[in-house]
Amino acid sequence: MFGDIMGMMGKLKETQEKVKATKERLNTVLIDETSSDGKLKVTLTANREIKSIEIDDSLLQDKEQLEDYLVLTLNKAIEKATNVNETELAAVAKDGMPNIPGMDSLFK
Repeated sequence: MFGDIMGMMGKLKETQEKVKATKERLNTVLIDETSSDGKLKVTLTANREIKSIEIDDSLLQDKEQLEDYLVLTLNKAIEKATNVNETELAAVAKDGMPNIPGMDSLFK
């Protein structure tokens, strides 16, 4: 009985380390999103940290238009980054979970 508990605790610790390593690796995974007309480009990490924003000079003439472009393009980039982040972390968590009947449905 205690061997099972110790084994599960060891597996949990190993999984925590893998999650931490995955989060660190996701800082190096870059997500690019460009507006439909190419006038705005944003780059985020898979951990949703903005790395760069490139703005076409023509957008600098209209504050409201620029704001709209930023909101739309950043939201699309954040959605992509979130999907990558959640997929990667779920895979690590699923791999590290003990085999408990019914738990596998949580990670589908």
